[in-house]
Amino acid sequence: MAYDESTAQNIRQVLLDKGADFTEKKMFSGVCFLVDDKMCCGTHIDKKTGESLLLCRIGEAAYENALEQNGCIPMDFTGKSMKGYVFVTEDGLHNAADLGKWLQTLSGF
Repeated sequence: MAYDESTAQNIRQVLLDKGADFTEKKMFSGVCFLVDDKMCCGTHIDKKTGESLLLCRIGEAAYENALEQNGCIPMDFTGKSMKGYVFVTEDGLHNAADLGKWLQTLSGF
């Protein structure tokens, strides 16, 4: 399972700072973070591009608007995108503030 440990550690820190009760689970070829036993975010390395991706569960209501943001693409593992879930590419994650912005959009958190 390939993922960027630095991104994973930054996610952990944001969740800890928010006082979230979270768990980690290896899935989607990386690591996902669950809050209240529901997947909220994660990270993995795209096998085709070698790029680190942030996975965000943002909910269907925020989905279309999120896709207009820099570096945001539909989550697509099987050839069909999953509404309510997006990937954020490295173009959308330049610093900790960008990560924090995306983690603020998480559905159910």
